Formats: sequence, C-alpha cells, structure tokens
Amino acid sequence: MTQTRGVLLALIVLGLSVVTNPAAAEKKYDPGASDSEIKIGNIMPYSGPLSAYALIGRTEAAFFNQINAEGGINGRKINFITYDDAFSPPKTVEQARKLVESDEVLLIFNSLGTPTNNAIRPYMNSKKVPQLFVATGATQFGDVKSFPWTMGWQPTYQTEGRIYAKYILQNLPQGKIGILYQNDDSGRDYIKGLRDGLGDEAAKRMIVAQVPYDPSETTVDSQIVTLKTMGADVFFNETSPKFAAQAIRKAAEIGWKPVQFLASVSNSVGSVLKPAGLENAKGILSTNYLKDPTDPTWKDDPAIKEWASFMDKYFPEGDKTSTFSVYGYLTAQTVVQVFKQCGDELTRENIMRQAANLKNFEPGLLLPGIKINTSPTDYYPLEQMQMSRFNGDHGVLFGPVIAGEIGTQ
Repeated sequence: MTQTRGVLLALIVLGLSVVTNPAAAEKKYDPGASDSEIKIGNIMPYSGPLSAYALIGRTEAAFFNQINAEGGINGRKINFITYDDAFSPPKTVEQARKLVESDEVLLIFNSLGTPTNNAIRPYMNSKKVPQLFVATGATQFGDVKSFPWTMGWQPTYQTEGRIYAKYILQNLPQGKIGILYQNDDSGRDYIKGLRDGLGDEAAKRMIVAQVPYDPSETTVDSQIVTLKTMGADVFFNETSPKFAAQAIRKAAEIGWKPVQFLASVSNSVGSVLKPAGLENAKGILSTNYLKDPTDPTWKDDPAIKEWASFMDKYFPEGDKTSTFSVYGYLTAQTVVQVFKQCGDELTRENIMRQAANLKNFEPGLLLPGIKINTSPTDYYPLEQMQMSRFNGDHGVLFGPVIAGEIGTQ
C-alpha cells in the first residue's frame, strides 16, 4: 500500500512539473533545430561578377558569432553554413540541395540574387523549406499565393523605379532618359517601375535608349558610349556594384555629364563610389532605407555606434564605409527577431508564420520612420525609401520618406 501511494505521489509531482513548465512539453523541432542549435543555410557570390556583395554574407556570419558569444537565442547557438555560388544559377541549385538534403538546415536565409533565387524557388517551396529574406528586390519574391515559402526583405525595385520617376517628372520633365540595366528580372523590374511611374505617354517621349548588359561581360564601356550617342541627359544606372563603378567612371572619361540615378543596391560609398572615383560620383541621386555609415548625420547615433563596435570586435577586417555591412547586420537582426518570436516551436511552418507576423519592427540602422511590417498576405517587409544625393563624400538625404505601392497580394 505504501509503495502504491509512493508511485501515485511521484506521478502527481511529475504531472505538476509538466503543468508548471509547459515549455518543456511544447518544444517542437524540424530538421536543423534542437535544444542547442539553429542551423541556417546561406548562398552568396563569394566569387564571380557580383563578389562585392560577399561582404553581406561575411557580416551576417560575424553577427551570428556575436549572438553565440552572448549566449545564443533562448540558449540555442546559430550554426551558419554559407556557400559560394559565383552568381551561377545552376551552382545555386546545387548548393541549395546540399544545404537542405545533406546539411539539413532549418531554412535558407538571405541568399543573394534574382536569377539565383529564382532557380531554387520551386525546389524550396516543393520541399516546404523557408527561403527567407532573399537578398533581391525583385517583386516576384513577395508572391505569397504561388510561393508561400519564399519572402523578400528589401524594398522592391519597382517601388524604387517609381520613386525616381516621380522625381524626374517634377524636376526634369524635359529629360531624355538612357537606361543601363542588368538583363534579368531585376533589371526589368526597375524598368517597369520607372515606366509605370512616368506613365505611358511620358515614357514614350522621355526614354530614348534602353541598353542591357550581362553579368558575365567584362565591362559596360560600350553601353555607356551608346547611351551618350543616343542623346540621353538623364542616366538611369541599374547595375550591380562592379558595373556601376565602371559606368560612372566611363561616363566621366568620355565627358558625358547626365543627371545620374544609381540603383540603391549599388550606392555604397566604400564598395562602388570610391572605386568609381568620388569626384566622378558627385551629384548622383539614389534612394536609401538604411543609415549610411559615411554620413556624418549619424556620427553620434546610438545604432551606428553599436554597429561600429560590433564591426571592431567581430569583423575588424570588414569595410565600415560600405552599406553592405549595414545591410547584412540588419537582415541578421531581422531573422533573429523571427527566431525569438518562434520561441520553442522551431518548425519550418512556424518560421514562416512568424516571418509573416512582423509588426512595426524597427531595428536602429533603418532610416527614421521606416519600419518592417509583414502579414500572411503581405510578403514585402520594407516598402519605404528616401531620396539622397551624393556630395562627393557621402549621401545627403532629402525629401520625405516615401511609401511603396506593392502592398498586399
């Protein structure tokens, strides 16, 4: 009898411990997650024509090292596995399969490029593995209905194109626009946004040339000569960093002095404008949504100071004049926020549920007034930007924060 009472008492105590510690009973994991680890996959162009963007992946790796040094996320350390695809879509597919099937990551985070992410999107969605916060502004990566496991992060290229169109119509209504664009969906997205913003009539009258380039080309010198020959006095430069620097430098060399608009993906002082020649880049117009560490406006900004301290301690070899290291820091902060919201339910389904439930998330390195918001029908986390003009040293912000027009699906 005494033994029976002892067993009953033990069962009651065990039951009470489960009730008083419900988290212990509610932990849920998919491959890549455990009590001690969260395994994240990433694919970056560490080599090839877009290797300037590799700074993003290296910054993210350093940020996760900091998170781990501080105890991880709810006690779980980040295992960040990042591979090179040289900006080659077939290689991206190979690396994605390796990450999902061999490394068994919980998700693939912030892999870079439009054609490369396009190449793996059907696979990721068929496997129901999150393809989260892809590093491209192509509008298609917010298509929640067709690809519910894929989400973008940065403002879309169409949104940016419309902002430039608004500025041109107000300030350069007689302008003759020449466009240099990457011959893929990202370039076509920019052009669509610009044309939509101008309107059919203005676009027909104002756009005098559209010249593509391929990332495999050596230079874009001939394209710049063509745009000058076509009589363009407004230059819409939708290029990746290497070619953006070439284009700005070549325009100066041939004495072509249009009003220049530079895509935000390439407006980094350290990675683009310095190689182009700071004097050559003076006056260039662009858009921003994050704080430029070269802008003295943010000299005493707490978030910039925190980021600079992080760079000094965890990534001292990184470029503190490049917004790419700011971008990597911000995207890593965003995915950490998602993990925090997940709590102990680290399943792929809950990752996407929480990613689609970011409410007024405002990491300090975003420009004031810009916030991250998502919902189950809105996979566009950032939809606001502000115009800037390069003064030969840093970008100077002007005008209001402008909201995008993509919105819900």
